[in-house]
Amino acid sequence: MTHPLFDLSGRVALVSGAASGMGRQMSIGFAESGADVVLADINSAGAQETAHEIEKLGRRAVPVICDVSSVEQIRATYALIDKEFGRVDVVGNVAGEGLLSIPLEVSEEAIVKTLHNLVVGRFFSCQEAGRRMLKQGKGSIINIVSIGGITALGRSHVGYGMAMGAGAQMIRDLSTEWASGGVRVNGIVCAQITNKGLEKRMAADPKLAASFLRGLPIGRLGRPEEIKGPAIFLASDASSFVTGALLPLDGGNLAKNAGGSHPGMPNATDE
Repeated sequence: MTHPLFDLSGRVALVSGAASGMGRQMSIGFAESGADVVLADINSAGAQETAHEIEKLGRRAVPVICDVSSVEQIRATYALIDKEFGRVDVVGNVAGEGLLSIPLEVSEEAIVKTLHNLVVGRFFSCQEAGRRMLKQGKGSIINIVSIGGITALGRSHVGYGMAMGAGAQMIRDLSTEWASGGVRVNGIVCAQITNKGLEKRMAADPKLAASFLRGLPIGRLGRPEEIKGPAIFLASDASSFVTGALLPLDGGNLAKNAGGSHPGMPNATDE
């Protein structure tokens, strides 16, 4: 039996990055909880596949091509939502590319592109959502944040870390500005959730997976479908008094001291 606090029936959700990975799984999770979903992605075929999965659940799915670095395309997506549904209740900002570059060699173009993907685009998505949700008197915005925005990852992640750090602060500020109007803004802080890009990087560097596992007391990498639980919680009335939160989805990574050890940790010592 599903608890009614988690019921999203009658609500409309927008998810970016809905063609694959966590965006796809978040979209399906919202639909499984009763929501209709607008599926934004640059991958039209992938968004259509997600739509088919959602339609099998008896929910409405509207795929839309949207580059989250383009404010114009973001605004057009919200205009489409106005036309198709007349409201938006939940927004999951998942998509956004972060380019990796050595700090002494990173180009202005790479920094600007990363910030547009992960900060500028997300802010204007939040702005468009906030305008509509404040008129409704209710809404939930969920932004994905990497642990690289909370602590440093190294490995040429400087631009990505800067952007994600700004994203975390955006959540704090917008939640403070909008909470009294019924709009909640929260983040899910992710670490080592598998996707095609990460799998490719681990295949190219066999030591990378062991490096990740040294920081994961849970003893494994995360799976994209594990975004569903936290996302449904933050989207629903189950989290009605939760705003400005940065909820870790990280297998215990942030809780663990960098010099600590855990049972089963690769190359652990007893010291």
